[in-house]
Amino acid sequence: MPNRRMILLVDGYRDWHTAKTAICLLRYCPDEVVAVFDRGGAGQTCQELLGIGGSIPVIANLVDCPQANMLTIGIAPPGGRIPQVWRPIILEAIRRGLAILSGLHDFLNDDPEFAAAAKAHGVPLIDVRMNNERDVAQRQGVREECLRIHTVANDCSCGKMVTAVEVTRGLRRRGIDAKFVATGQTGIMVEGDGCPVDRVICDFLNGAAEKLVLANQHHEVIVIEGQGSLFHPRYSAVTLGLLHGCIPDGLIVCYEMGRTHIAGMEQFPLPSLEKLIDYYEMSANIMHPCRVIGIAVNGYKYPDEAVAEECRQVEARLQLPTCDVIRHGPDKLVDAVLRLKAELGK
Repeated sequence: MPNRRMILLVDGYRDWHTAKTAICLLRYCPDEVVAVFDRGGAGQTCQELLGIGGSIPVIANLVDCPQANMLTIGIAPPGGRIPQVWRPIILEAIRRGLAILSGLHDFLNDDPEFAAAAKAHGVPLIDVRMNNERDVAQRQGVREECLRIHTVANDCSCGKMVTAVEVTRGLRRRGIDAKFVATGQTGIMVEGDGCPVDRVICDFLNGAAEKLVLANQHHEVIVIEGQGSLFHPRYSAVTLGLLHGCIPDGLIVCYEMGRTHIAGMEQFPLPSLEKLIDYYEMSANIMHPCRVIGIAVNGYKYPDEAVAEECRQVEARLQLPTCDVIRHGPDKLVDAVLRLKAELGK
């Protein structure tokens, strides 16, 4: 939908893991956000409530934002379901003529009450995860001159999307024709295209990832957003299918500083970075020669000096360029991409 003027609905969900959709839209599409809806934080600015978004207001009533034309579901909770207490808010937005944008697994269009209200008021319900992917991978027509970079991680919500966007923008600043390839709901909302790979039937997942490569390989470099983790007891399948389908030349490993276990599953400790690298390289090389070229540290919970020291230690230990792309910028990782590009003659 062009000319989006979005209210981001987070009502009661303010942590950066659950509210990552809202956080990323505030970071990368601030000119399209007119307000954040959170009844408990009304009257504050986004910066005060969420630590990002500057002076964008936080509201408790849709009537307070007459310039909006879209209500966007700003959270990505486990299971991807719409909170029941949000239903009256969404229905009011529909009655007020706002389009509803959602990246959740609960499709708005499949909900009889939402669908009837939207039809009555002539507003679109946009389910970002809805797709009809039905192609298997063919491994034909891949343009080897296009460098394929893929972000991977030890867990969910570690910064794979943010790292991919920042590296893509860093490459463009260097004059490289680079494209961010979105594979999740938030990335698609930011970029305006992509494929929600975690909603694709498993047999067609590799094919959907391959189609993303084929659709974007006219660029010099594509940076493909990662999903899940090979080490996640719930989501490893989507990670492997995406890894094999997009046949990357290089990987950037992402992790959250201080996290020791799978988020929300304390019985599953995270692997060492060395083990992480070994398993991802081994898995990727089943399909195509590939190696890890850099490390992205997500240090948002820690002060600057602690993050800088973490990066120094990891870089010395692994002999790989390491940075926090938000605090330090992505230049170290951009340099690594350009070195691989030159090495492979792409």
